[in-house]
Amino acid sequence: MITVGVEEEYLLVDPATGVPAPLVEDVSRTAGLGAFAERDEVQDELLQAQIEVATPVCWSLEEVGGHLLRLRHALASAAEANGCRIAATGAAPLRGAMPVPVTPTPRYLRMEAEARQLVDEQLICGMHVHVGVPDPETGVAVLNRIRPWLPALLAMSVNSPLWDGRDTGFASWRTIVFGRWPVSGPPPHFDGYSDYERRLEALVASGVIADRAQTYWQARLSDRYPTVEVRCLDVQLRADDAVMLAGIVRALVATAIAEEKAGAALAPCEPEILHAANWHAARHGLNGTLVGRDGLPRSSGDALCSLFRHISPALEESGDLREVSALLHRMLREGTPADRQRRALAGGGLPGLIDLIIGTTTSD
Repeated sequence: MITVGVEEEYLLVDPATGVPAPLVEDVSRTAGLGAFAERDEVQDELLQAQIEVATPVCWSLEEVGGHLLRLRHALASAAEANGCRIAATGAAPLRGAMPVPVTPTPRYLRMEAEARQLVDEQLICGMHVHVGVPDPETGVAVLNRIRPWLPALLAMSVNSPLWDGRDTGFASWRTIVFGRWPVSGPPPHFDGYSDYERRLEALVASGVIADRAQTYWQARLSDRYPTVEVRCLDVQLRADDAVMLAGIVRALVATAIAEEKAGAALAPCEPEILHAANWHAARHGLNGTLVGRDGLPRSSGDALCSLFRHISPALEESGDLREVSALLHRMLREGTPADRQRRALAGGGLPGLIDLIIGTTTSD
């Protein structure tokens, strides 16, 4: 069985207005001292209205779901104790009159000095899935094989349609905001691990990015853990949707490892097509077409069927097929989180939207 772990980022917001609340120090301290979260599971982020949780290394999706619910409950309690709420949304639907202060670490302060407007608008929250790989060479082979599937993953996860109180027209505005950094979007193809390392070192040597952590590709090798880290996903409204995506990502990695061991041919994937497919997925989510691995438009339903056929053997081997299939069918019936945000806004205005994004963080 391949290990999996999940990181989730949340916004801290005022429960009445939905405006970001820069209270991460208080909330993090409260959560770290509580009975349901260890301090190293709760981490600061770039801005003081953001907070991140990280599950331990997990072997089953049941473990992933249990840890995410435990951590969401712990943070929700800590936030409420400090007069705010956690919001599981990929982008802040509303912003205050003044920028949110940066978390005062040397790295974050340097980023603020170099790209002030980008940092001010980094009120976005993602979900990262770490999947264990046996060695870095295999990890790079996995990156090459999963990159064509990243737009489909993004389309399933979209949860950030609103910005400044208005519909952006994008299902994942977070993807567009994040894409303004110099090294972002889908990763390129690499000719092995040595090529991966050479190109990362060249990017740092250029001086455009300060360190390797600023290679914000949507999938990369983790420098901290022996994992492939998939980063294209918006944070999810519900913990069980996060579990579904974690299961799909793990199955993609397992399938890629099996293909690499079998010497299966690597399908070509032109970088310009992949970037266009990524933008299209951020724009529409599952409402329309997705760009297939062949570069041609396909209905979103056909694209997801293709993905599911590709990973079904891995899902079955891990025992995740029934759970992931049920959750995926529910999402197809109810729509993506972005669809749910838009319905909440249409039905209840901004108060209805705020209730949705702060009311689902502790539910299944």
